[in-house]
Amino acid sequence: MKYTTLSNTNIKVSKICLGTMTFGEQNTEKEGHQQLDFALDNGVNFMDTAEMYSVPGRKETQGSTEKIIGSWIAKGNRDKIVLATKIAGPSPGLAYIRDNMGFSKEAINDAIEKSLKRLQTDYIDLYQLHWPERKTNCFGVRNYRHFEDEQWQENFTEVIETLNNLIKQGKIRHYGLSNETPYGILRYLEESKAENLAQPVSIQNPYSLLNRTFEIGNAEISIKKNVGLLAYSPLAFGILSGKFLNGKKHPNSRVELYPQMARYNSIEVETVVKKYAEVAKKHHLSFTQMALAFVNQQSFVTSNIIGATNLNQLKENIDSIHITLSDEVLKDIEAVFITQPNPAP
Repeated sequence: MKYTTLSNTNIKVSKICLGTMTFGEQNTEKEGHQQLDFALDNGVNFMDTAEMYSVPGRKETQGSTEKIIGSWIAKGNRDKIVLATKIAGPSPGLAYIRDNMGFSKEAINDAIEKSLKRLQTDYIDLYQLHWPERKTNCFGVRNYRHFEDEQWQENFTEVIETLNNLIKQGKIRHYGLSNETPYGILRYLEESKAENLAQPVSIQNPYSLLNRTFEIGNAEISIKKNVGLLAYSPLAFGILSGKFLNGKKHPNSRVELYPQMARYNSIEVETVVKKYAEVAKKHHLSFTQMALAFVNQQSFVTSNIIGATNLNQLKENIDSIHITLSDEVLKDIEAVFITQPNPAP
């Protein structure tokens, strides 16, 4: 395994992070524990979850992923890992999580207590804001649209102060952002500096061969302001494994199980995936590992959040850390990219 540190901290994290949103839906508690054990045995010390997981979000399974990780932690594993979780932002469909879905002081304090209880721990290493309170372009929305009637009032300072109080209380060590835009990242950085408070140390956004929108504006901020990317969906729901190219059905895949999650279902995606698969074949690479290695070696990436539903997938994903793409491979990838940039934002 290769390691780095969370930006502006001394916390060592593996370049591969285990994403766990399948625990409690596609994976049982036993299978979740097996994945956590396997990842840890193979050098992965960084685990990511969220209060809304498992996915897709449902009242019946909300918090199930944290509970599964919590029962594994209870076996004596807490000091072996760097643990990250997230507080959900406003969403009409997730109102069952708690009464106040914003990032008010009361909401954040309520959410952290519930996550700590489910995770069976006294502290979270990295506490992340899962998505912005305000209306902006994330989760597949390509361009920003302004809403004149939006009710949201800018509250960056209040949120930062609340998170810093949690740091003082020892309930979290650091905080990060997720699904954010350049505007949001800079506002958090500006306000934390102005108030002499701890700043966000990470940004968790989608990043893959099918979605490199992070490079348009966020990458410059990430590098210059030292806020490293935790890249999620690096395989785009498994699309970049190539397993769907032969037309076979995969009943336990997210694409088959949750057709409503259509971020990666389009003719444009199918066309460009075939081209990337040809690049992998040309260079005698596993398509999965080529896609993951591309993410692993980006200078702005702190860690690559991989997920799996079985140990064979998990092994292949983790082993991508040993692959370094040559200049020739990167050149061929770029040649495909310019034909259809970011078909799945």
